[in-house]
Amino acid sequence: MQAGCRFGGALLRKSFAASTPPRGRLSAFGRPGGADMATLSTTAPHCEIASRTDPGRVRSANEDAVRFDAGLGLAILADGMGGYAAGEVASRMAVDEIFDELASALPHLHAEPVSTDRAGLHEDMRFAAARANSSIIAAARREPDYEGMGSTLVVAVLMHDRMTVAHLGDSRCYRWRAGNLEQVTRDHCWVDEQIAIGALSVDAILDPRYRNIVTRALGIEDEIELEVHDHEAQVGDIFLLCSDGLTDMLDDARIGDHLGAGKPLGETASALVDAANEAGGRDNVSAILVQVGTPQSPGWAARLVRRLQGG
Repeated sequence: MQAGCRFGGALLRKSFAASTPPRGRLSAFGRPGGADMATLSTTAPHCEIASRTDPGRVRSANEDAVRFDAGLGLAILADGMGGYAAGEVASRMAVDEIFDELASALPHLHAEPVSTDRAGLHEDMRFAAARANSSIIAAARREPDYEGMGSTLVVAVLMHDRMTVAHLGDSRCYRWRAGNLEQVTRDHCWVDEQIAIGALSVDAILDPRYRNIVTRALGIEDEIELEVHDHEAQVGDIFLLCSDGLTDMLDDARIGDHLGAGKPLGETASALVDAANEAGGRDNVSAILVQVGTPQSPGWAARLVRRLQGG
C-alpha cells in the first residue's frame, strides 16, 4: 500500500507517478519555469523570502507547491493528496488561487494606517481559502481521475510587526527567534487531537497507520474551518513554512541547528531540504523561509495602490 494521508476514513494517497515531471527553476513567485531545480530567494525592504521544494528520495512526482512575494510579505505552501497526478493539481490550484486573491487585496491592506486589528486580513485569507476549496472540489467533480484530491495549506502574511498565519492540515509554521524554535501552528491530525483529549494509547500513537490522518484540508468538504492567528514579528525573526516531508525527517533540534547556523537564507532553505533527503526523503519536502526586516512606512503601499488604479 502506498503511504499517504487519510481523511475521514478514506485513504488519500500521495501520487507515485510513473515518470518524473520536469524539475523547474522557480520563478519570481515560486513556480516552475526553467531547466534546473534551484533555491529561490526574493528580498523587499521589510522581509526576505527563500524557498526550496524537492520530490524527495522515494517519489518521482512532487505534490508540494509553493508561491510567494517578498514585496507583499506573502508566502503560501500546500501539500497535495490524491491518486494519479491529482495531488499535484490540488496543491497548485491552492497556491495559485490564494496567491491571486491575496495579491489583489494586500496592497490596499498595507496602505491602511498601522493597526493591531487584522480582521480585514483574516477575512481576506478565509475568502481566498474558501474560493480555492470550491475550485478544487469542482475540478474533482468534473474529472474522474481527480476524485478525492485535496491539499493541506499554510499561508503567512507579514504586515507591520505581525505575521498572520492560516493553515489546514499538517503543514506547519515555525518561528525562530534568538536561538529558540517555536511551532506556531497546531497540526490538524487525528493523532494529535486524540492525544489532546487523552483518548489515545501509546501503542496507537506509534502506529504508522494513524500518523498521517489529517482532519482538515482543502478539497474534502464544502465548508472549511481555516485556523488563523497573529504572531509578533521582530526584526531578525525567521518564519519557516514547511510540508510534513521535512518535519517527518527532521526533529525540532535539527531544524533549529540549520536555522541558527547563520547562513544566507537561500542556503538555509537548501540545507533543510538536503538534510531531510539525507535522512531518508520518504516524501516530497518543501520549505519557505521568511526573515523579518525593518518595517516599511505605509507610503509604499499607497503608491502601489495608486499605480494599480492608474493614478
